[in-house]
This record gives sequence, C-alpha cells and structure tokens, in this order.
Amino acid sequence: MSIATGRDPDANNLLLNVPTSVRIAIPSICCMESLSALEDEIKRRNRFFGEMEKQISQLKRDRTSTSAQSLMFHLDQSLNENEALINDINARLFAALDLLVTQVEMLPLTPEILRESLNSIFIEEDPTDNLILHCILNHARLQPNEVRVFLSNNTKEFGLLKVRDALQEVGITKYFSRTEDFLGWLQSQS
Repeated sequence: MSIATGRDPDANNLLLNVPTSVRIAIPSICCMESLSALEDEIKRRNRFFGEMEKQISQLKRDRTSTSAQSLMFHLDQSLNENEALINDINARLFAALDLLVTQVEMLPLTPEILRESLNSIFIEEDPTDNLILHCILNHARLQPNEVRVFLSNNTKEFGLLKVRDALQEVGITKYFSRTEDFLGWLQSQS
C-alpha cells in the first residue's frame, strides 16, 4: 500500500529495477492485506465523498453569500479529485501487485506458520502483522547463510523492540523503513 498511496516513491522503482544482487521475498498474505487496506481506503474516501455532498447540499441553500458559492465550487472540484485519487490508488496497487508476480519470491503461509503465530505473539495490536512476521521469521530460518535485511514502512508494529529482537535472532540485522535508505545501504555494500 505504500506504493499505492505514494508514501514510499522509491518502492515502485525498486520493483521495476530489482538489482541482480538482490532477491526480494514477501509473505503472500501481504497481497491480501494490501487488498483489504485498499477496501478500507475506498470506504474512507467514500465517507469523505458523502460528507462533501452533504456540505454542498447545505451550501446550495445560501443564495447570497459569495463565500458559500466559492466553497461549493471548491467542494465540487474536491469531489472530482477524491474520485481521481481513488482511481490512482487502485491503479497503483494493482500495478504493484502485477510487478510482484514477476519480481519477488512469495513466501507461503503454512499451517505450521499459522500455529506458531497463534502461539507466539510479538505484535499484539495487529494479528495480521504478527502472522506476516512469522512468515518472515520462518523463511529466514530456512535461509541461514544468506544476508537478509528487512524493509517495511510499518514502523509502528515492526519497529517494536521485541519484533526487532526476533528478527535479529534469525539473522536479519538490518531494518529499513524507507526504500531510499535500503537502496543507499545496498549501494554502500558494493
């Protein structure tokens, strides 16, 4: 979703130009999470749309105020921009998901990983992120001899000390919250 919402502009470039020295792995459930986040974003945008329509309706009643007419005009323009933004987010998300198909290794969710995530909770506030973490930890345990780094915009959950400790235990010693920082580090490794 950070690509779809424009929060991490370098992430899309990374997917478009994956360096040959890098293998990107992502838990497959992240795709489902991003689709759910898109659904939530569309609901928020639609609530905003509905509120703007209510305000426009009220402003139409004021036939004398130039400020009311100006505000009504701008809100009407905002309705169009809100719709365009929904379309942009949707298009960017689906383009990113399409890139994932060819550019990354999808980490499967297995019954064992699900059981482990239910028994070992690192991220109490978000069970989905806890499950994602367990997919990552499992993959890292299966690839003990590779240099691994972790990249996620989600510092609220993945920046927790106990999460970072769990990542370090399986050999993931670097954590980046911005693709730009990851790319800078990667370049310094050359």
